[in-house]
Amino acid sequence: MKKLFQPYNKGTLQLKNHVVMAPMTRSRAINNIPNPLMATYYKQRSGAGLIVTEGTSPSPEGLGYPRIPGIFTDAQIEGWKLVTNAVHEGGSKIFVQLMHTGRVAHSSNLPEGYEVVGMSDIQGAGEIYTETGMFEYSAPTALDANGIQRIIDDHVRAAENAIAAGFDGVELHGAHGYLLEQSLNPHVNNRTDNYGGSIENRSRLMLEIAQKTSQMIGADKVAIRLSPYLTTNGMLAYEENEVHDTYVYLAQELNRLGIAYLHISNNPGIPQKTHHAIREAFTNTIIYCNGFTAETAEAMLHDGPADLVAFGRSFLSNPDFMRRIEKNEPLNDPDYNTLYTPGEQGYTDYPELN
Repeated sequence: MKKLFQPYNKGTLQLKNHVVMAPMTRSRAINNIPNPLMATYYKQRSGAGLIVTEGTSPSPEGLGYPRIPGIFTDAQIEGWKLVTNAVHEGGSKIFVQLMHTGRVAHSSNLPEGYEVVGMSDIQGAGEIYTETGMFEYSAPTALDANGIQRIIDDHVRAAENAIAAGFDGVELHGAHGYLLEQSLNPHVNNRTDNYGGSIENRSRLMLEIAQKTSQMIGADKVAIRLSPYLTTNGMLAYEENEVHDTYVYLAQELNRLGIAYLHISNNPGIPQKTHHAIREAFTNTIIYCNGFTAETAEAMLHDGPADLVAFGRSFLSNPDFMRRIEKNEPLNDPDYNTLYTPGEQGYTDYPELN
């Protein structure tokens, strides 16, 4: 049997196979509250051993996109219970991805009384979808010391809420240009306090959140998504050795905390030395994601640094993805026109094998 289909057992990750469904924004959370339609979507895809939810905000100010879910109100906790119960009925584990969008946001997407914030007041280059069209990212207000503490506290509270909602753990989104990665990047984070300057200072926000959420819910229920060398959502490249040193430092510190896993966005820009150094530094589970086929995923599990492999787009349009690759059946193509629209179309209506 291929390794993809074999059970995986390490720490808290007691999984029926080596496949992870990657987090993908789908914008179906009306009023930012998870709902029965979302429960159907996730249960359809419970062939994966582990599901990581779409980015879910720990606070109102992190809701940078329209109709993304939160996990900071009682109604949201109750909505997520529908999802976690459905996924557990399907025999899968599920982590919620906590995503504060930071400066990757537009003020019209936030609830009244909240503003776009960032590690600094540097506006990101690019546009973002709103209910009334595409607009440039809003200029962020730089977080002061109280704001930083609020961000940390919001994540800890969200982790508590996640356990109350039935999740098996939380994945902190430290990738793809959102707030925690904004902290790491010296072109975006120009702070002169303890959260800016050196690699250690720029890593402080992520590590403090990881440490305090671990203290609250247990390190074996905490994970982190990282995207070394990736320049998405307005991130700017910085010196290669500094990128390498940043992510190796993070891997070492997160290993000391004993968190459940690192989830790494694979890209051709990551040098082999960084792959090897992260693998050497982090002894718990490492998940790799992005661009895999069943064949390349199998090879990565045998010959690469990955313990588990995540698929995104393949699960998006193939609720029965595991069955399709097992039977070597063709995959459905995604409908990119309905990725972020409300309703069932392009969400729960993709055909499954007879």
